[in-house]
Amino acid sequence: MSQPDVSYSCGSCGYPLNLASSNRIASEIGSKYRKSIRKGSISFESIDLSRFTQLDEILLASYVEMASDEVNHSFIMHLPDDCLRSIFEKFDSSTDRESFGLTCHRLLYIQDSRRRSLEFGCSFSRVNHKLSKTTVDIDSLILDKLIRRFQQLESLSLCGCVNLLDSGLSRLQNHGSKLHSLYLDCCFKVTDAGLSSVAIGCPSLSFISLYRCSITDNGLELLAKSCLSLKDFNLEWCSLITDSGISAISNNCRELRAIKISHCDKIKGVGFDGCSQTLACLEAESCKLEPEGVMQILSGGGLEYLNVSSLGWCIRGDGLRAIGGGLGSNLRILNFRLCRSICDETIMEISKGCPLLQEWNLSLCTEIGVVGWESIGIHCRNLEKLHVNGCRSLCDQGLLALQNGCKRLSTVYISRCRQVSSLAITLFKIARWDVEIKLEEVMYIMPNRFFR
Repeated sequence: MSQPDVSYSCGSCGYPLNLASSNRIASEIGSKYRKSIRKGSISFESIDLSRFTQLDEILLASYVEMASDEVNHSFIMHLPDDCLRSIFEKFDSSTDRESFGLTCHRLLYIQDSRRRSLEFGCSFSRVNHKLSKTTVDIDSLILDKLIRRFQQLESLSLCGCVNLLDSGLSRLQNHGSKLHSLYLDCCFKVTDAGLSSVAIGCPSLSFISLYRCSITDNGLELLAKSCLSLKDFNLEWCSLITDSGISAISNNCRELRAIKISHCDKIKGVGFDGCSQTLACLEAESCKLEPEGVMQILSGGGLEYLNVSSLGWCIRGDGLRAIGGGLGSNLRILNFRLCRSICDETIMEISKGCPLLQEWNLSLCTEIGVVGWESIGIHCRNLEKLHVNGCRSLCDQGLLALQNGCKRLSTVYISRCRQVSSLAITLFKIARWDVEIKLEEVMYIMPNRFFR
């Protein structure tokens, strides 16, 4: 009587392997067969590899011999690193990827070599710039070990590591050559010395965020001269930076695409003289820009987004009028929120000189009268979104001017406009049924494609 096939399963968990005794290589049964059985090795004609691509089966696969046409045998664990990396890439689940290296040291090495980004579990948010009481205590020794372990990193975030010293960044001198993005937000103890390590070891850097770091113009100059491919710069609340540091960036980083200098009260704007045409995005909220500085900011001619909100209390004269003088002709989005000194003449100049303007935030610009609103209605033919929250000088006549113009308008953000009657809003809705009236106020209008 013939014996039925024996089906093989995992001896640990019972997982079926789709292997049967009838599929064994019988030609090898002989004096050496019992020895191979004792070693846990059985040869098969063919193997269903799909049963060995899940994480739980990697160890099992190392005990199964695979036969080629020439009956040359190899073990999965004897595969070259490139093949093991290909297996690692097949995992769809992030949990499986993180667990891959728990099997053995060799697979841990494969996992480490495939890691491209590292971010510490800190409560600091790069988007909202909020830092809770719970921070990550990363010292120089820990960071040194991590950088040596993950030598293929392209993105490293140390946001909120408030106790990180300059010495902790020294390892980047030897292992930072592939780094493209570096976040040092709220690393309060990082100074020019730490930035010099970044400059030496990270020549491929294209993005750096130094939010609230204690750096000076000297550190920026070292960085700008070494990292010529830098495209996105975040210098918000770096209170020691002046136009000298900005000049070093403008002159050396000719691929500069976006920069944030909000709350850097020592920057007047003149450091942007001769900036690259690639500069398309500038955040300069609450900066003490001067009229000449505004002109230099526009000097590249490629600016698409400009945020100069909260300038009403610091700028001398009506310096923003230069935006409409020709250099701002490429602008798509303007944020003038809280620029209380903006008058009708400036609005008229900009509405005529920025024909591509698609979104304009004029919230709390309290001095804009009917003439200004009429100019927007007539000249801003591509305007799609308009913010007028808290514009106390906006009246029914001004709203009517917007109603009759701005043919591409799709959204108006309006609230706290006391001179605008409910009747005027109702008539606006009837005449411009395709325009959405929103009573909310939006603070952040920078395009998502920057600083990513």
